[in-house]
Amino acid sequence: MNLIERYSQLDQHDVRIIDVLVKEGRLAVTDLAKRVGLSKSPCQVRLKRLLDQKFILGFKAVLNPQMMGPEHVAFTEVKLLDTRESALKAFNDAVQQITEIEQCHMIAGSFDYLLKIRTTDIQSYRRVLGEAISALPNVANTSTYVVMQSVKDVT
Repeated sequence: MNLIERYSQLDQHDVRIIDVLVKEGRLAVTDLAKRVGLSKSPCQVRLKRLLDQKFILGFKAVLNPQMMGPEHVAFTEVKLLDTRESALKAFNDAVQQITEIEQCHMIAGSFDYLLKIRTTDIQSYRRVLGEAISALPNVANTSTYVVMQSVKDVT
């Protein structure tokens, strides 16, 4: 099924369900149904279908990093020495083992990966960069951008 066919499966109610849940994922089905203009049963059936068809992957709690601990955020560009499939897989697998890496995205551009790294402070970041990130398979070089303030952070 191609992308156009996949999205054509969504009608206005499905789109409204998704829109509401993106903003308020912890909403009871009864409340969700009222918000999207459906009764509870049809809303429940649609929600189950959206989950089963992987339009919605799940729900999670979004934590406040200032309350939970590490507040220092840095984005790190990573350029690899080798971008053959085996090298990418080795890098991807190794990234999973570094707990400070919150996000890892393969990028089309002048570098290969963009990492979001959360640590307690700049010294901790330097340690993670030097001991863990630089030691990842096939890393040629890195560039770091330290976050001064998060203006908008949608998780």
